[in-house]
Amino acid sequence: ASINRENSNEPLFKLIVLARNLNGYGNLCQFITQLRRSSEKGSYRLIRSQINAAALADCLLIWLPLRSSDEALLLQQARWLLQHFSGRAWIGVELLRELGDELWLHRLRGLAAQTEIPLVACGDVHMHVRSRKALQDVLSATRLNKPLQQCGIDLHANAERHLRSRLRLAQLYPPDLLAQTLVVAGLCQFSLDEIRYQYPSEVVPAGKTAMQHLRHLTEAGAARRWPQGERPEWRAQIEHELALIGELAYEHYFLTVADIVTFARSQGILCQGRGSAANSVVCFCLFITEVDPARSAMLFERFISRERNEPPDIDVDFEHERREEVIQYLYRKYGRDRAALTAVVTSYRPRSAIRDVGRALGLDEALIEKLASDHHGWSGESLPDARLQQLQQELGLDLADLKLRQLIVLSRQLLGMPRHLSQHPGGFVLTQGPLSRLVPIENAAMAERTVIEWDKDDIDALGLMKVDVLALGMLSALHRAFDLISSLRGRRFGISDVPAGDSPTYDMICKADTVGVFQIESRAQMSMLPRLKPRCFYDLVIEVALVRPGPIAGGMVHPYLVNRAKKPADVVYPSEALKVALERTCGIPIFQEQVMQVAMIAAGFSAGEADQLRRAMAAWKRPGDLQSFHEKILTGMRARGYADEFAEAIFRQIKGFASYGFPESHAASFALLTYISSWIKCHEPAAFLCALLNSQPLGFYTPSQLVQDAQRHRIEVRAADVNLSHRMSSLEPLELLQEHEQGQPSEPALQAQPAVRLGLHLIAGLSQVAAERIARARTEQAFTDAQDLALRAALDQQDMQHLAAADALTSLSGHRRQQVWQAAALRSMPALLHGTFEAEDALDLPAAPEGEEVVWDYAALGLTLRSHPLKLLRPRLAKMGLKNAAELAQWPHGRMAKACGIVTVRQRPQTAKGTLFISLEDETGSLQVIVWPDIYAANRSTILAARLLAVRGKWQRQHGVSNLLATHFEDLTPLLGRLSMASRDFH
Repeated sequence: ASINRENSNEPLFKLIVLARNLNGYGNLCQFITQLRRSSEKGSYRLIRSQINAAALADCLLIWLPLRSSDEALLLQQARWLLQHFSGRAWIGVELLRELGDELWLHRLRGLAAQTEIPLVACGDVHMHVRSRKALQDVLSATRLNKPLQQCGIDLHANAERHLRSRLRLAQLYPPDLLAQTLVVAGLCQFSLDEIRYQYPSEVVPAGKTAMQHLRHLTEAGAARRWPQGERPEWRAQIEHELALIGELAYEHYFLTVADIVTFARSQGILCQGRGSAANSVVCFCLFITEVDPARSAMLFERFISRERNEPPDIDVDFEHERREEVIQYLYRKYGRDRAALTAVVTSYRPRSAIRDVGRALGLDEALIEKLASDHHGWSGESLPDARLQQLQQELGLDLADLKLRQLIVLSRQLLGMPRHLSQHPGGFVLTQGPLSRLVPIENAAMAERTVIEWDKDDIDALGLMKVDVLALGMLSALHRAFDLISSLRGRRFGISDVPAGDSPTYDMICKADTVGVFQIESRAQMSMLPRLKPRCFYDLVIEVALVRPGPIAGGMVHPYLVNRAKKPADVVYPSEALKVALERTCGIPIFQEQVMQVAMIAAGFSAGEADQLRRAMAAWKRPGDLQSFHEKILTGMRARGYADEFAEAIFRQIKGFASYGFPESHAASFALLTYISSWIKCHEPAAFLCALLNSQPLGFYTPSQLVQDAQRHRIEVRAADVNLSHRMSSLEPLELLQEHEQGQPSEPALQAQPAVRLGLHLIAGLSQVAAERIARARTEQAFTDAQDLALRAALDQQDMQHLAAADALTSLSGHRRQQVWQAAALRSMPALLHGTFEAEDALDLPAAPEGEEVVWDYAALGLTLRSHPLKLLRPRLAKMGLKNAAELAQWPHGRMAKACGIVTVRQRPQTAKGTLFISLEDETGSLQVIVWPDIYAANRSTILAARLLAVRGKWQRQHGVSNLLATHFEDLTPLLGRLSMASRDFH
């Protein structure tokens, strides 16, 4: 800590505070917490009067005086230290081969003689090796937010602040100073292993034990889940889980999560537990998860094991717009001193490393941005050599330039190093005693949030309980959809009313008609759906897990599809024993749980060892961890009669999961939401569209793409209008709208679908407050003209211009040009004069042509209900021989084809080995383009720059999946004129 003068930011001296024992550690954490909680985020200062001996009891202090201080000030500070911390204070001596080291040591020896405060050697270490001095300077420049050339004396004078050897230290420091380091170390006996965590007790009613209450809630939940009585295997599983929970003393943890879920449900907040919790029947009975154990194979040891000796991890998703209510409930219930969010250490990736190093070196900002944007989210290497050669040609880079060489070397060194600390999306730590005695708590940048300094891995290592209160946009959309359906049907409709095993829903999924559907809406998922053809819930579980980097990298996808096409009797298993683990996925391990089962059955792993293997699958964090299991797997399988070839194949598949392998329980949780969202899209497409529009930003598609998909499904979408639209999008009855037939919820009712009225929330620039004022004022009576709207809704000229630009004044002013003219002519007037002036005579303006209207629509709403831009360009594109998506749907397989579309998505997954996937949109639908690595390298600039892209290549249509294998490209962006449409790239 830097100690400041009273009422000044000028530092007086520095203090190093060391905890001697557990009590001292708690006091230090509490001291830091009090200071940080009383300060704004990032603005910390400590003045000497805030330090007292009681607050830092059982702590040792090392005082680091400033060389610029005069003798009188040094003596005053030393006496203050002696007065408050006698017997546990030292004067720190930093000898860093700077000018005046000998004189400084002489002065400090005199000070020690006057006060009898011992001297101790200190190193002020900032780096592990001397060679990292350049990187240290770059990080200092980044912290100071200025280039190195302007940092001056803010940078260290030399490279001595590294971990020096004992021999080197002996050459610099007198023996007595080094001996004091051992004295200080000997007095500090504290270890983080001493931290003891206690669960909060509020969740246990008076007069009951935690296990009694957990059993009571579980039994009550089981009665609601299975009103006809549970199956014997579920009863046995409940008893098994409760016994293990009691043995490991995790009752409070389950009760805490159940309490959070109960609160959310009492407030009408949709929530769903996912991840490992779906392996637990107890979690199902507590309504933490909605995944019925009958729907998937469970492995409770994936969730809790004796060997793991740490709390289970329950992730619960809440509606993303209402999660804050749950977060504030936790703060209210446990208090700010016992509840806080964990932190997240954000590390440097190529983009951030290039930007920070480039700015520190003073490189041109345009060049920095060009080099940084050349890397994408999946990229793991900074400025690879092969790409540098291409950039040399494209940008004329001089690879021999010193600054450029420094940028390359330093940005590569920076990869993986911590960049900043931010708050976790929703990981809460809750304690019985003050959390501030376990770890410092500070204010988050976000209002009403407090966070601790430890991240998720720290929490896991210390065995602290963490409850993940996460946000999921699809839950918000589903809640809105259920409300809309309830309004249409005249009765409450929810998750339990969605029928299972609905054939039309699965028909829709098999056709990959899944735009907007949770989890299976991406290009890769849509390509897999016609091949996998899900016909039941477990097929969806497999679908969700199969199209992931883990199974793809592990080479599991094709073998699974081959085995799936066989008759069950024809599937060959490595052994009869492994059939138990692999039968449900046709002999191919797809889920993490199966990898654990294979290790247990074929290699003799215990449940705890299998869980350690699962943790080691996070090899992208710790590359060496997974390899340590290689010999154990080989040896274990040999001992049980398995061939080395099979053991090596299993290990390769395990390594595939290191990238991203889904646990079956997680896939089951997501598959449930996938099915529900699919059912709503199939049977209530108008409500589905309306809910998605009101939950943006959400999912893979823009509002424009969602509206186009709904229109292709014969859903009428109506324009935003101040006399008809609410703040949010809404449903309106058609003239011949028929009532939904009660009692047949599983049959499509497309002929009875209402229209979707776009809401005012979609209008760019219009505030939520203004939209609410419009809707509120209209409840009295409809607006008669633009002046009436502006006065009654208290809109200023800017609000009116936003409405006119979005064509939302049609019912008042006619076509858009007329609206814009009237909005520009409006003038505000005092309330006294309202109604005293007559409106000016209207000026009749000609309506804009269709193309201009479309450009305005996209600029103001991000979508259009008029002609698609490519429909207007189609005559010109047709003359160029460019087909649309509908024409290519009938195109023969293997023939060359030319197509054109607006680029909506560019993807280059890690598992695709450099292959690029592009989605093009035209007036008839979407077209998928595949670009092989060599083709991409040759056409990179055109591909990345184009918004309207013409592609020539071979048409491929197999297994119901169509793609254009690109060979040539042309950028037709100028044909779009002023039309602005952004693509979703490399997410």
